[in-house]
Amino acid sequence: MAIRGPRLEFAVGAFLVLALASLLVLAFASTNRQFGIGGGSYPLTARFANLGQLRPQAPVKIGGVVVGRVDKIDLDPVKFDSIVTLAIDKRFAELPADTSAGIFTSGLLGESYIGLQPGGDPEPLRPGDEIAYTQSAVDLIQLVGKYMFGGATGASTPPSPTEETPQP
Repeated sequence: MAIRGPRLEFAVGAFLVLALASLLVLAFASTNRQFGIGGGSYPLTARFANLGQLRPQAPVKIGGVVVGRVDKIDLDPVKFDSIVTLAIDKRFAELPADTSAGIFTSGLLGESYIGLQPGGDPEPLRPGDEIAYTQSAVDLIQLVGKYMFGGATGASTPPSPTEETPQP
């Protein structure tokens, strides 16, 4: 005999509550736990010639530890550089003025992130300052293409059809 009535309704309701809680946890994890709640941040900017696959909300790391997020990506209409606005956690407000920034990838095909390398300048970066020393993303496809199709050192190119080849 099948369960009917309030017991079945309670079991179905409990299952639905657990399913919704699981979806909430999944949504929370996929947004990198950013719901606008936090201890505050301050902006820094950096210019890059090539962003690669960098996207807004990508992590900003120092030594592998997340210290902020990419807030906004714009294009400079004069120099045609990418201007990246970083939202750095206020706990890390004393970054030296000679801090450098680079775009890196986690693993071979992982997410892009900005890595900061603090310098030794006693003067700190202030909110809104620009990071002067930057390193653009490395495009792996372009590197492989150069290596495979004659861009590597020591590669020889075949003579063109108009060049005469010496006859033996």
